[in-house]
Amino acid sequence: MNRSIALLFSVVCHPLLLPSYLFYVVCYELPGVVRYPLPANRWQLTCLVALFTFVLPSVGTALLLWRGLITGSMELPERRQRPLPFLLATLSFGAATLLLNSMPEAVDALLRYMLLGMTLAVLLTLLVSLRWKISAHGVGVGGAVGLMMVLYVRDTSTGFPIGWLLASILLAGVVLSARLALNAHTPAQAWAGFSLGISLVLGLGVGSALT
Repeated sequence: MNRSIALLFSVVCHPLLLPSYLFYVVCYELPGVVRYPLPANRWQLTCLVALFTFVLPSVGTALLLWRGLITGSMELPERRQRPLPFLLATLSFGAATLLLNSMPEAVDALLRYMLLGMTLAVLLTLLVSLRWKISAHGVGVGGAVGLMMVLYVRDTSTGFPIGWLLASILLAGVVLSARLALNAHTPAQAWAGFSLGISLVLGLGVGSALT
């Protein structure tokens, strides 16, 4: 893969952007998948998710760099640079999860499970990163594929569009290839991230179905 194209996919599909994309798709592109909030109010939820899962962690990482508490760049290419930014992201994701779960009558259970899964994914990525450089991009796209698989199985009878599942698989392949092309990860790190993301979401999906 061309390096410029690989960099483009790495930026556009950054792990902190994927939650906003997924909430948008579920709220606006998959009619009938969620009931609440009502369509007219879903933009507020999407903005809230973007604030807690992208804006605040990004600003926090920038401040850590500015204060010299970590070195390097926003890409965090070295494992030793990642614990503090990942900790901030975990706290921010966790705060959003608590907020959504404080109003179960206004936010569909699926959306609350989605954010819980994303929070756990960031936490596990943080814990693994203390000893080994796992691919956060891999975790993100793995979670996206897992979500589409869960929705496809759950809503097959209602005609869930398989195109979204196929698109997520294709996107995952492109993003993992991009990370390898940039020498950002070894194949083991990329596939470990993907496996963590998809396993976590599928596990939550099974758990939610049994409750």
